[in-house]
Amino acid sequence: MFNRKSLILAAAAAVLLVASLLPATAAHAHGIGDRYDLPLPVSFFAVGGGAAVAVSFVIVGLLLRGDSRPIGYPRFNLFRFGWIEFALSGPFLWPLKALSVLLLLLVIATAASGSARAVDNFSPTFIWVIWWVGLGFFVAALGNLWALVNPWKAAYSAAESLYQLVRPGEAMHLGIDYPQRWAMWPAVILFLVFAWIENAFAESSNPRDLAWMVVAYSVITWAGMFTFGKHQWLRHGEVFSAIFGLFARFSVTEVRVPASEDCGECTAGDCRNEDGDCVDCYECFEYADQREFNLRPPGVGLGNLSYVTPSLVALVMLLLASVTFDGFSATPEWITVQGEFITAFPELTNKFLNGVTISNTLGLIAFPMGFFGLYGGTCFLMVRVCGGEPPTGGVLVAAYVFSLIPIALAYHYAHFLSYLLVQGQLIIPLASDPFGVGWDLFGTAEYMINIRITNARFVWFFSVAAIVIGHMAAVYLAHVRAMRLYDNPAMVLRSQFPMLGLMVLYTIVSLWIVSRPITE
Repeated sequence: MFNRKSLILAAAAAVLLVASLLPATAAHAHGIGDRYDLPLPVSFFAVGGGAAVAVSFVIVGLLLRGDSRPIGYPRFNLFRFGWIEFALSGPFLWPLKALSVLLLLLVIATAASGSARAVDNFSPTFIWVIWWVGLGFFVAALGNLWALVNPWKAAYSAAESLYQLVRPGEAMHLGIDYPQRWAMWPAVILFLVFAWIENAFAESSNPRDLAWMVVAYSVITWAGMFTFGKHQWLRHGEVFSAIFGLFARFSVTEVRVPASEDCGECTAGDCRNEDGDCVDCYECFEYADQREFNLRPPGVGLGNLSYVTPSLVALVMLLLASVTFDGFSATPEWITVQGEFITAFPELTNKFLNGVTISNTLGLIAFPMGFFGLYGGTCFLMVRVCGGEPPTGGVLVAAYVFSLIPIALAYHYAHFLSYLLVQGQLIIPLASDPFGVGWDLFGTAEYMINIRITNARFVWFFSVAAIVIGHMAAVYLAHVRAMRLYDNPAMVLRSQFPMLGLMVLYTIVSLWIVSRPITE
């Protein structure tokens, strides 16, 4: 029987085991615009963060004592306020959708014909800072805005409406059945390409290259919609609908369709989760007669799953690994590795093939493999500590994968906060002069970036808080998942000991990675 004493001993052992791997060296930080000395060695913060995660495991284990019954959560339907329901109705959203499409066209136009210098062109700052980082922050915190204003979806929907004026009752697609064996592999492949462009491609901010990439992705997306139907491709192949959909599961809002009959036409086949609820299915929400837009506690949307495919597991692993590698690639250790590759291949100077691209490509391959090895090994260890009782390791890999998403989000916030706050200010002058030709449309072209808007001290403590809280959320979600998988409370607790070790390890390594660009 596992009691309070065994909980505390297991938590302490996990922290001490990983802490023993870290040297207790002093740290000196170079912040953003100033110098900041950490008040304690980095290893102290890392061990403290790991200890906080371990303590959260003890608290969760003591408070959540139950069987495998569904675990509900409080929610409040914001559609009780008529103006909110009106705001999320079609006519009110049309201006936002039109703006989204216009921004897509502006990105293509400025990238293709604006200034060739990235800092003077609207598209690089908008794509990499405002859209990828800023919208990611918004979606994870407040809700899936992308599902409402996705420009590729909005443009295709507008074309569908015009088509049905000419051919009433006919769908604007070829009607080809989406191959079920493909699952979400198209989205996985496209996200791997996107991650490579972001992390390894030397010209990722080159406006001309961005123009070709955005046009190519637009063609792929609209071709997928035309071939298989809009919602089928959005669900399986439109990678940003998939990624932002995962982020939004952590947010404080959800869309819900209470009546099962409203899900009859959903192309997902079965969009309801294991408790029989239709949550965060925007296809059903778009057409349902009865619908809710609810406030909910953060993170609970990750605790109730529908069917999880191997491709979805791969997508989550790749998301977690790519954002971690993005941070690791800024450390002095990895810069040294890049230097070795540059020295080894001095003749390779092509933008697609050079020392930095080769090293970062190898890193981008190695990180997902390493993450999946650790995670998969942990799941199979959980089977062993439970005496080989079902569920099997393969089932656990799918069952616990959503508990890793708060970790990816925490690192996303920790790694990109200063980037958004400082580099994001570039959008202010670029809004007045998007093509970089000397315009001043809104009187902001002379705006100077304020690097004092943040500093290394704030970024460091924010990063520590984000990473620790994210891992605490992961511990909670993993425990909730275990309560659904095992009938025996003792088995629930026993199964979580390997997961605790993994979460503590992730916490300490993440804090070390975040600290390196600041302290060196």
